[in-house]
Amino acid sequence: MKILRLAMAAAMISAVVFAFGQAANAEPFKLKGDPKVAWLYFDIKSDGGWTQAIHESKLRIDKHFGWDIPFVEKIPEVASIIKPAAERYIKRGYNVIFGSGYGHSDGFLELAEKYPDIAFIVPGGATNAQNLAGIYGRSYEPHYLCGMAAGALTKSNKIGFVAANPYGVVNWTVNGYLIGARTVNPDVTLHVVYTGAWNDPVKERAAAQALVEQGVDVIGQHVDTPTPQIVAQENGIYATGHHRDMREFAPKATQCSHLWVWDRYLIPKIQQMIDGTWDPGSQPYGDFIHIHDGGNDIACCGDAVPADIVAKIEEGKKAIANGLHVFEGPLYDQEGTLRVKAGEVPSDGDLWGMDWLLQGIVGTTKTL
Repeated sequence: MKILRLAMAAAMISAVVFAFGQAANAEPFKLKGDPKVAWLYFDIKSDGGWTQAIHESKLRIDKHFGWDIPFVEKIPEVASIIKPAAERYIKRGYNVIFGSGYGHSDGFLELAEKYPDIAFIVPGGATNAQNLAGIYGRSYEPHYLCGMAAGALTKSNKIGFVAANPYGVVNWTVNGYLIGARTVNPDVTLHVVYTGAWNDPVKERAAAQALVEQGVDVIGQHVDTPTPQIVAQENGIYATGHHRDMREFAPKATQCSHLWVWDRYLIPKIQQMIDGTWDPGSQPYGDFIHIHDGGNDIACCGDAVPADIVAKIEEGKKAIANGLHVFEGPLYDQEGTLRVKAGEVPSDGDLWGMDWLLQGIVGTTKTL
C-alpha cells in the first residue's frame, strides 16, 4: 500500500510538472475570425444589483465597439441549463461567450473543454483554462473606501453590515469595511448579520431592521438588492451600497456605493482577442482585479459626507493604486488570534479562504 501511495504521488507530481510546462509554453489564445459576443445573465437585466451592473457594462461595451451584444436572462447556476443556452449561440456562429456568476463556473469549464476554439469569460467565475477566464474584483478595496465614509458619518460609533453568505469574498468586504471606517474613526464597531442568500429582500429587510434596533446609524451591504438602503432611509440613517450606485433607490440614505464596472476590464480583453494577444492560460487561477485595473469602483459621495473625508477617500483610492494593501497586519480576529503579522499581507489564497472576522466586529457568520 505504501509503494502504491508513493507511485500515485510520483504520478501526481509528474502531472503537475507536465501541466505547468504546458502553461508555461502555451501561446495566447487565437480567436478564429472577428469576435462575435453573446452573454448569459444569471438574473433579469433590471434586478437592481449584480446582473443590472453587468447589463450596464454590456451597454457601454456595445457603445465602444458599435455592437449590440445579444443576451439571455435568468440562466441559473445549473450546468444542464447553462450549456444548451451557450450552445445555441455557438451554433449561430458566436465565438465569445460571457457568463455572469460563480455558479456558472463548472458549466463554462465543460464548454471550454468541448469548444477549444471559443473564448469564454465569467465575471464571478472560479474556473480557468486556455480559452476560459474566471474573473473577480478585489471588492474589499471599494468597501474599504466606503467604510471610510461610514466611519465619518456615524454618531453612535456603531455601524452595521448586511452580508449574504459567509464566503471569503463576503467576509473580506465586511472586514475591509471596518478597516476603512477605523482609518477615520478608531472607536467604531461594526455589527453584522448574514442572510444566507445573495438575493432575498425579505431576509435583507429583517437583517437591516435588526441592525437599526441595535443602534447602528450607518448600514453597509454585500447583498444583491437595495433593500438595506431603503430600510436605512425609512429609519432616517445612512447607508452604503453594493454592485451599483444605490442612490437611485435611497437618495437621502446612500452616501457611497461599491460599483461593478466590468466594461473597463472587458474592453481591453476583447481588444486583445482581436489582436491575438489574449492569454488566459498564463493566469491559471483567473484574474483578480484591483480597483485601478477595472472591474470595481466607487460612487462617492453623498452630500452628508464631509469634504475632508471625500478628499481622504480619494487619497485612499490613489494609495491603493500605488500599492496600499487593505489587509496589512497586524490583524486579529474576534477571538484575539493574530491572523496577519505586522508588516505582512495575506496571500490571494488566504483572501479567497478568509473565514474569520476582525476584532471590533459584533456578530458571527451564522446565517438567518
